[in-house]
Amino acid sequence: MTHDHRIAEVRRDTQETRIRVRVDLDGSGQSRLATGIGFFDHMLDQVARHGMIDLEIEAEGDLHIDGHHTVEDVGITLGMALAQAVGDKRGIARYGHAYVPLDEALSRVVIDLSGRPGLVLNVPYTAAMVGGFDTQLTHEFFQGFVNHARVTLHVDNLKGQNAHHQAETVFKAFGRALRMALARDERAAGVVPSTKGSL
Repeated sequence: MTHDHRIAEVRRDTQETRIRVRVDLDGSGQSRLATGIGFFDHMLDQVARHGMIDLEIEAEGDLHIDGHHTVEDVGITLGMALAQAVGDKRGIARYGHAYVPLDEALSRVVIDLSGRPGLVLNVPYTAAMVGGFDTQLTHEFFQGFVNHARVTLHVDNLKGQNAHHQAETVFKAFGRALRMALARDERAAGVVPSTKGSL
């Protein structure tokens, strides 16, 4: 069965950041990323690869201050693009989950494309910075994302000593969970996966 690709492009300009995000939810995991924060690009690449989402992100932010506005606003803009691309959610799985290990680290991400923003995030990072990335900004990224994608997201780093590994398992598991939730369910084609009839 052939499907049209679910694609959206969103531009968001503020006094702090200028961001363009393009997503193809039915892609092959290709990415073109330029946020100005190398480690953040690396994490977004994991989301694209493991989510099988084609992702283009260009961000110009006030990095001379810090990465806060850039990371948060990329999350917001990505959330807006996802919401636009996914449309009325007919025929999709809706729920997704993934466990991803990397050496000593293990993270679990569970997502519901619920139409309601909710974030529960528990990632006890062992370091404040990984490369040029402030690990506290993981929360800001996901908060921005859930608010605008209108999804319920539970993120737990269950084990980990190395902060790079902790982050990588979180972002990979997020990509995997997203892929599952966005998958088309051929048995429910045309059906909104909710007893309410809308999401």
